[in-house]
Amino acid sequence: MSLQDTSHDISPSDDPDDPVLFTFFNEIGIIDQLARNAFERVLPRGMTVPQFAVLNHFVRLGGPRTPAQLASSFQVSRATMTNTLKRLSQAGYIVAERDPEDGRSKKIDITDEGRVMREQAIGGLGPLLMELSQRFDLASLANLIPVLQDVRSELDNSRELADEIATRYNI
Repeated sequence: MSLQDTSHDISPSDDPDDPVLFTFFNEIGIIDQLARNAFERVLPRGMTVPQFAVLNHFVRLGGPRTPAQLASSFQVSRATMTNTLKRLSQAGYIVAERDPEDGRSKKIDITDEGRVMREQAIGGLGPLLMELSQRFDLASLANLIPVLQDVRSELDNSRELADEIATRYNI
């Protein structure tokens, strides 16, 4: 059986002895892969999920941000973020200006065109979300959102935990 075929096997866990948190995060990881793949198929031509994520970040949290702040937020290297920002800038979706407080740094912000592109990307999800809404109990999913937000918040506030554990246990 191929790896692709195993994605259709539905069980609470491949190994009932796996820790609950491992199984929980494993399921989230698989959901992320499946959702990302579906989302990429309906994004406007030329738009990638990382590019959309940056535009969405600006709409959700506002701007401006430095490239280093964005790289930290997305937990990617500065080079990776620079590449994403370069493509967004070339498309006119963001603008980069010198930081007036630190001339060596740039501040990045979303443009009106970037906001329009984000809305178009979300609009492209409409038919997919409509179809999926027929397959799920939306009230049950809505009840999960606060739990997921708590998990996200805890992980966000514990970004250095894995490094601390690796050091503590010589991993």
